[in-house]
Amino acid sequence: MAIAWIIPFFSNVVARFPSIVVIDGVCYGVQTYVSFAAAIIYAVWQFMSFYVIMLFIFVFCYWRILIVIRRQARVMAGHSAAGSNAAQVQSHQIQTNVIKTMVLVSALYAISWSPNYICAMILYLYPYPIEWEGMYYGTTFIAYLYMCTNPFIYATKFDPVKQVLLRMIPCKKTNEGNTDSVSTGQAVTTRTAHT
Repeated sequence: MAIAWIIPFFSNVVARFPSIVVIDGVCYGVQTYVSFAAAIIYAVWQFMSFYVIMLFIFVFCYWRILIVIRRQARVMAGHSAAGSNAAQVQSHQIQTNVIKTMVLVSALYAISWSPNYICAMILYLYPYPIEWEGMYYGTTFIAYLYMCTNPFIYATKFDPVKQVLLRMIPCKKTNEGNTDSVSTGQAVTTRTAHT
């Protein structure tokens, strides 16, 4: 979390600080760079740091999670000779779930942020001022939708998160044992499970 806070802060300060102008005691931030080469370097660095490296981190971290799951599945299969078929099915489901989540999160990130970075590159690299700000704000809105949809991806695709969220819903809580408790607001109806 510290990296997520510190790096964008310094990225914006380094890009904006040299172009700050004080006129009549008022500080103005002008989007200009020392040279065209500086604008190119900043645009490429920002694209690599916040788009390419982020996609690499997604794939790398999920790949490590998958390796740990496979290692645990082998250990569990070695310990339980009876019922190993059920354990293998469950392990396969977990691995498939992690792979689906990784592909969905990475693809959605790539799709939602790529228009924003393309537009930003055009704004940084175009040597003459053009009216692309409207498109930039539109692509920024699409990019920030990713941050709103990302928790829903984990809530729907990743079973441990789904189980935690279901436990947080008051009307879905169940008692331990053979009874299910369903809350309907004022009254609670208890049903005994038939086995």
